[in-house]
Amino acid sequence: MTEPFPVRVEQRGAVAVWTIDRPDRMNAMSRAVLMAFGSLAREAATNRSIRAIVITGAGDKAFSAGADLKERQAMSENDVRVQIDLYRSELGPVDRSPKPVVAAINGLALGGGLELALCCDLRVAASTAEFALPETSLGIIPGAGGTQRLPRLVGEGRAKEMILLGRRLTASEALAWGLVNRVTPAGTSVVEDAIDWIRAIAEGAPIAQAAALEAIDGGLDVSLETGLLIEKVGYDKTIVTEDRREALAARAAKRAPRFQGK
Repeated sequence: MTEPFPVRVEQRGAVAVWTIDRPDRMNAMSRAVLMAFGSLAREAATNRSIRAIVITGAGDKAFSAGADLKERQAMSENDVRVQIDLYRSELGPVDRSPKPVVAAINGLALGGGLELALCCDLRVAASTAEFALPETSLGIIPGAGGTQRLPRLVGEGRAKEMILLGRRLTASEALAWGLVNRVTPAGTSVVEDAIDWIRAIAEGAPIAQAAALEAIDGGLDVSLETGLLIEKVGYDKTIVTEDRREALAARAAKRAPRFQGK
C-alpha cells in the first residue's frame, strides 16, 4: 500500500500553504516528507500563481519534532548518511526558493524540525511553540544545517548554548533571541496570522522580492564590496521590469499598484 503524500498542499490566493500531515508522528521528518518538500519547492519556483509559501505542521502539538526515530532505527549507518544528504538536497530548494518562505511554527520545533524552520526566510511562532536542537544528547550533532544557519541567525554564543546545552526556548525567548520574527497572540491560528502578516509579500512585486532574497543570501558570506556588487546585479534585474513602471504609475495616480511579476 502506497503511503499518502505526507505534505498537505493548499493555496490561499497567492500564498501556498504546505502542512506536514503526520500528527500521529509529531510531524516527524521522514524520507517521504523530505522528498515531498524538494518536489514542492522545485515546482513552486516557476509557478507564477505562487507569491509566497507558508510551511506548518498538522495539529497543535508539533511543527515537527525532528527525525522520524522509528524510521531511523531500521537504518544502517550508511542509510543514515544518505538520509542526511537528503536533508541537504531536498530542503536546499526551500532554502534557495525565489519565493519568500515563512515557517508558521504551531508547536514543537525540534532537531530537523527546527532546521526546516531555519531554511525559511521568516518565522512566525504560536505562543505555545518551543525550540531546541537536542542532537548532542543523542550522541550526534545537528546534520541538516543547524550548526551553520543557527549561529548566522542568533549569534555564535547563543547557538552554542542551544546545541551544547540542549537549551529549549519558549516562543517569547525565541523572539527575544531573534530566532523568530513574530509570536502569534494566544487563541489565534498561527497560519492565519502568518498569511495576514505577509500580505505585503503576497501583493508585492515578485521579481523585486526574489532579487532582494538573492542579494541578502548571497551577501552573507562574502566581503561588503562583493556583497554590494551582488546587490547591483539584483537591482539591475528590477530596473527593466513592468512592475517597476507600474509602481511609479500607481504612485502618481495615488492608487495601489497591481504587480504582475513581469
